[in-house]
Amino acid sequence: MALRAATAATVTSPRCLRALLSTFSSNFPLNTPSKQVEKPPPAEPSTNLFVSGLSKRTTSEGLREAFVKYGEVVHARVVTDRVSGYSKGFGFVRYATLEDAEAGIKGMDGQFLDGWVIFAEYARARPPPPSMQNNNTVPGYGNYNSPSYGRQ
Repeated sequence: MALRAATAATVTSPRCLRALLSTFSSNFPLNTPSKQVEKPPPAEPSTNLFVSGLSKRTTSEGLREAFVKYGEVVHARVVTDRVSGYSKGFGFVRYATLEDAEAGIKGMDGQFLDGWVIFAEYARARPPPPSMQNNNTVPGYGNYNSPSYGRQ
């Protein structure tokens, strides 16, 4: 009985479990190889900046005031949730010149705004929406060119 209790105590100790788990082969499901994620290429310099890491309480006026120190801000907008009206955590700042935009990135990237660390970078162009010509043969909800289910 004492031997059984001593063995149970050693098997349940964290050191023993770690040693037991380390004996599994590298094909064990917990030891999956890390996948390399390709980062997109850096965005081309433009006067439009993407700002992320914003607080829920950050407003468009607050964003403008923070970035106007580095140049002439043409437009500043915090993207908000339709229901709550709070920030979604990102926004856009448009400067008058490329030099002002570069100064805005250098000055505000990694800085605090409303108690949160924000990140500023050049904005990327939005990808074009998928064309309807390619989707006209796929049946589904909202596709009026495909045969309807139940009625023939």
